[in-house]
Amino acid sequence: MSNNFDRQKMLETLVNPDVSMILAELENGEKDSNYLVEKLGITTKEIEERLAYAIKYNFVVMVNHGDKIIFKADMEKLNKIMENEENFANIVDGLTELDQFLN
Repeated sequence: MSNNFDRQKMLETLVNPDVSMILAELENGEKDSNYLVEKLGITTKEIEERLAYAIKYNFVVMVNHGDKIIFKADMEKLNKIMENEENFANIVDGLTELDQFLN
């Protein structure tokens, strides 16, 4: 899959509380769908839907394994995008604009 993803959309996906909850489970290694369904109280279909953009660009890999699906996060790739200094510059710019608006 191409690396030509929309950086802002990926960041929005990754910081979404529903996605963050799933990624927190994947942080220490791959998990099967049965575990995630039980742990998170959502269906496999909902997990796939929430992770769709991250899966599309291989931030999360999904592999069919018999009667379950294995989900694995590429932590190196995730950390790289989350630690990018441009992300913080955008946040600072946004807060500066908000401050100017409020004052």
